[in-house]
Amino acid sequence: MARLKVNGVERAVKASDDTPLLYVLRGELDVMTPKFGCGLAQCGACSVLVDGEEVRACVTPVGSLEGKEVTTADGLPARWAKQRGMSETTGLHPVQQAWVDEQVPQCGICQFGMMIKVTELLEANASPSDDDIKQALTTSGPSPHLCRCGSYTAILEGAHRAARLMAQGAAK
Repeated sequence: MARLKVNGVERAVKASDDTPLLYVLRGELDVMTPKFGCGLAQCGACSVLVDGEEVRACVTPVGSLEGKEVTTADGLPARWAKQRGMSETTGLHPVQQAWVDEQVPQCGICQFGMMIKVTELLEANASPSDDDIKQALTTSGPSPHLCRCGSYTAILEGAHRAARLMAQGAAK
C-alpha cells in the first residue's frame, strides 16, 4: 500500500504502483479537479504539481510519487497560504481568483490543468510576458495544454491578472 501526500494530507492508497495517479486521485481519493482529457499526456487536463512541477497525472504511476507532494487545483489555496507563512487558508489562490475575475472557463475541462501550469509559471516568473505564458502552455511540458473552447485570450488575461494578484500578496 503506497502513501501519498495530496494537497497537504497524507493518504494511504490501495491501488497498485503502476496505476496512473489520475485514476487514484479521482477513483480512490475523490479528488475531482484533475480531469481525464486524452489519457496520453497530450492535452493537459489532468495536470497536477508534484513537488512544484507540473506532471500529467494520466501517465504518472502512483508508485513513483512516494514521499512527494502532489498538489491539485483543490490544494492551490493551501499551497498559497503555506508559501505566505499563514497557518490557515483564506479564500482562493490568486490564479483561481484571476480565473473567476476574467471569466476564463467556458466548458471547464482544461481549466484546472491550465491553472496548475500558470501557477508553476508564476512561481518561477513573477512577471511573465505574453510569450512566456504562451511558451509555458504550449512548449514547456510534454505537450501543449489544449482548450477545446478556444478561450486562449482569456487565459492570457487571467495569467496576467494572477501575476498582479500574486505581486500584491493575496487574492481579493
